[in-house]
Amino acid sequence: MVKISIIGYGNVAQHLIQAFQQNPEIQIQQIFVREPSKVIGFSEGIAYISDWSLVAPADIFLIAVSDDAIRTVSEQIPLKNQLIVHTSGSVSFEEMSKDNRRGVFYPLQTFTKGKQVDFREIPICIESEFSADLEIIKKLANTISEKIYIINSQQRKALHVAAVFVNNFVNHLYQIGNEICLENQVPFEILDALISETAAKVRTLTPNEAQTGPAKREDQQTIEAHLEFLKPDATKKSIYQLLTQSIQNNGKEL
Repeated sequence: MVKISIIGYGNVAQHLIQAFQQNPEIQIQQIFVREPSKVIGFSEGIAYISDWSLVAPADIFLIAVSDDAIRTVSEQIPLKNQLIVHTSGSVSFEEMSKDNRRGVFYPLQTFTKGKQVDFREIPICIESEFSADLEIIKKLANTISEKIYIINSQQRKALHVAAVFVNNFVNHLYQIGNEICLENQVPFEILDALISETAAKVRTLTPNEAQTGPAKREDQQTIEAHLEFLKPDATKKSIYQLLTQSIQNNGKEL
């Protein structure tokens, strides 16, 4: 049985709480919430606290708060020599207080309130400053996921940047595509099959091999027609030009 306490109650924290509650090997001892009134469905056996003086020792503390709050939160924990891990993709564990043993428990996934995820399929990137603690973190990760990766801070930072490109930026491009469809009375759902196939292809091909379209073909006539269509919206036109140039530069010597 691994006793854990979770600090935070945002998207990541709530998804982790649900995942851990489903595993009999995990006991959630305390959940630190700044505003207890926002807790959805209090669970039996878990102490919800908002007073730092009530924090009790645990096998692992998970800090699941915004990146810019991790250092401050770690400094407020009134205990010493505890194993404290954060769930950020871009913050080094060295930024946390030295009063405790430090590590990282980073689930690489996009989390949205109300949208369930299958943690068995979610990669969890782990790191710690002591090898013995790494085994504890790995044991915790294995209770909810089948994909555990030991990743150092520099690698995790690179992964986080890559994740922004393949998730956040791609989703924003969906938004742009949706706006174009709405402005021209075309159902966005017509693009569903294309979106699914594009995502499926990179499971068997490299992104470079999967790339298609006018930029890849260097079809200048089509590119110019698209730019003319986008002329009323300078931002969309600029994004189209930048991505087209990036695709055409791919693989070329600088």
